[in-house]
Parts: sequence; structure tokens; C-alpha cells
Amino acid sequence: MWYTAAMDWKDDLINWYTASHRDLPWRGTRDPYRIWLSEIMLQQTRVAAVVPYYERFLSELPTVAALAGADDDRLLKLWQGLGYYSRAKNLKRAAMLIESEYEGRVPDRYEKLIKLPGIGSYTAGAIASIAFGERVPAVDGNVLRVMARKNADPRDIADPRTKDAVFSELKQQMPSDPGTFNQAMMELGACVCVPNGEPLCNRCPIQKHCKAYRTNAVSSYPNKSKKPKRTIEQMTVFVLKKGDAFLIRKRPEEGLLGGLYELPNLPGRLTPMDAADAIGAMGLRAIGPIAQVERKHLFTHREWQMRVFAVETEGDAPNGLLWYDGTQSLPTAFRICIF
Repeated sequence: MWYTAAMDWKDDLINWYTASHRDLPWRGTRDPYRIWLSEIMLQQTRVAAVVPYYERFLSELPTVAALAGADDDRLLKLWQGLGYYSRAKNLKRAAMLIESEYEGRVPDRYEKLIKLPGIGSYTAGAIASIAFGERVPAVDGNVLRVMARKNADPRDIADPRTKDAVFSELKQQMPSDPGTFNQAMMELGACVCVPNGEPLCNRCPIQKHCKAYRTNAVSSYPNKSKKPKRTIEQMTVFVLKKGDAFLIRKRPEEGLLGGLYELPNLPGRLTPMDAADAIGAMGLRAIGPIAQVERKHLFTHREWQMRVFAVETEGDAPNGLLWYDGTQSLPTAFRICIF
């Protein structure tokens, strides 16, 4: 009986999706570039936040060729506010490879896509299935959660072996329209079989096929191991102003926020007196009082606790620093320090 019920859950899911999915700007297209861009932007980012970035990005870089030839600073400025800037860098790296090795055409097979920078199993599956109709799943956290509940699967969804197993299971079951099926799975996980709080089981199109629901155990799934605690880093940040401008510098190309701009900073939490000495050591003279605030910014694996000193200054920009003119990419971690 369970086997028979499991055979038609995909039809129920696709019918629900076809009738009620959200109208998003990357839906309804089979352009692999647009699908690729949307999937990269949606990683770790809410849909509502992505929409304006997606539309602005495409208006300036509408093709793979335009992305491959984009100026790095302009690219990162377009990405500013989305975070996880390595995504933008990998987009350009992949676009350059597509231009040089695939005559400017996005590869149409999963096995080729997954070899491009920044494209993992999920993104490769999404592009291959939606743009090209390849029968391959796109397995992300939403899909893992749906499958854990549907099958009452106790395995840890943070374990790569579980993801591999779910990928294999779904690949054997892919329907004739894999792109619609994959999008339906994403939609179900994002809007109904939600990660926090109570899932909306009364709205679920595959409720009758869900083993966790049938056994009144939905709250027991999925099983997911806890992430390690973030590393805390303390630092002192300087907002050194001259009128409406302030000083910035470029970060090293490698590492966290690599190649982006930052406000001058030092490790540790300086006292106001030590901060004044540090400003003087840069060759600047403070005009008036030095204001102080505390700021915090969270990354995936670390937390910055920042003591911020802001002051009007006199003097030329020291070596290695320049005045921010609005064209440089200043990450949120530093923009929140400006006051």
C-alpha cells in the first residue's frame, strides 16, 4: 500500500505547483544564464531580497559574455548587499570558462555544469533540469527536509551521505518534466514544508503520501546535527571622514571578503586614547570629538564584534587608502559601521 501511494506523489506535487506557484522573475524561462544567476543569488538569501538584485544585475550584465567581461569592481558593486561575495567571483570565473571552452554557451549536461566554479550538485541539477530537461534532481536543504518528512527518514540531513542517498533516490524517480518537478520541490520546501515552526501540513499537496504526517511525527523530522559555534573576532574600525567622504582600503584578494573594500581597522578593542593615537599614526588629524559605537556582524562561521570610532579629519589619504566615492563595493559588515 505504501509503495502504491508513493508512486503518484509526484503528480500531486506538480499539479499543485502548476496551479499555485509564486510568480517570480526567473520562473517561466529556460534561459540557462538566467536560471543559473537566480540559483546562485538564492543561496543563503531570501527570495524577496533577491528579486531587485536579480533584475538590476541582468539589466547591466544580460549575457554570459557581458558577465565574463565585467570589471571586477563593478561586478562586486552590483552584488553589494547580497553577501557571500565569493558567489559573484565564481560567477565571473565560470562565465569566462564558458566563453573560452564552450563557445559562450552554458553547458547542457549536469556532469559538465558541476565542473564550473561555484556550481555544486544542486545548482547543476537545477540548470540541467529546468533549462535542458535532463532527468536529474536538484537537492538542497528544502528538498532534504521534504524527503525526510515524506519518508520519515531519521538520517542526518547535514551529512553529505544523506544528500547523496536522496539524490540517488530522486534520480530514479524523475518524471518526464524534471524541471517542473524540481521547482515544485523547492516551492514546497520554501512555502509549505517550512524549516521553522510548524509546517503547513493542511496546505501540503503530498500530505497523504507523507509518512511523518500519517504517523503524527512531523515535528520529529528532519534530523539535523547542530552547526559548530561561530568564532568571535574583536576588532576596532575607523570611520575617518572628510565632509561626506570617508576613507576605505581594498582587502586582500584571498580570504573572507577578498577583493572588496573595507574601513580601516585593527584587531582588538582599542580605548579612545589608543584610537586617537592610531588615527595620528595614519598621518591624519582629528577635528573635534571622536564618536564611538559598538557594532556586530555575523558570518557563517564567525562573528565580528566591532568597536567603531568616527571622526572628522584633516589630511590627505594615506598610502593604501582612498576616499569612498560610491562606486566601490563596501560590504554590509562595514556599511553598518558608518554613522
